[in-house]
Amino acid sequence: MTIRSTLLLALIALAASQGASAATVTLDVRGPDGRPLADAVVMIDVPGHASAVPQGPYVMEQKAIAFQPHVLVVPVGASVSFPNRDTVRHHVYSFSKAKRFDLKLYGREDQRSVVFDKPGVVALGCNIHDTMSGFIIVSASPFTGRTNAAGHLVVADVPPGPARLTVWSPAIRQPDNMAAQMIVVPAGGVAKTIAIGR
Repeated sequence: MTIRSTLLLALIALAASQGASAATVTLDVRGPDGRPLADAVVMIDVPGHASAVPQGPYVMEQKAIAFQPHVLVVPVGASVSFPNRDTVRHHVYSFSKAKRFDLKLYGREDQRSVVFDKPGVVALGCNIHDTMSGFIIVSASPFTGRTNAAGHLVVADVPPGPARLTVWSPAIRQPDNMAAQMIVVPAGGVAKTIAIGR
């Protein structure tokens, strides 16, 4: 088979996959102990697919001396607001590679905003309250979500074909707290259980 005919077949396959109906990927994520892993972030990267588009609003509150939600998923380019709902002042910061920032002391019902322009994991802290921690996961993939308390997540409209599935959680004892695998998404969708650390 010539290079030209191989390229033609590849283009036909690509056109067919783009014309195929989107699939639903249903996931159940389990931790190293076999229990459901809540607040795990799953990213499905499909080759050649457009990046996620910010739609917002995206909010990371400081409330009851905690970041709420504890884990926030946003697309690259998202502007996240950090409103203070507490009666005390907060000083929010991150030293993460994906985004370094420092929001100096601000009080109740005041807020600051930060634009997250690179994909990655952004760990949050408060200079005043050492017990406060949170995470913002910045993803380029539009097929990204966070598991619920039962470790369950449904990702809709995934194009059928090969994809890279990445799971992030502090419970994952691997570099950057991430585990990745290649999958093939059938046109009819797929249900999959992911066991971390087994």
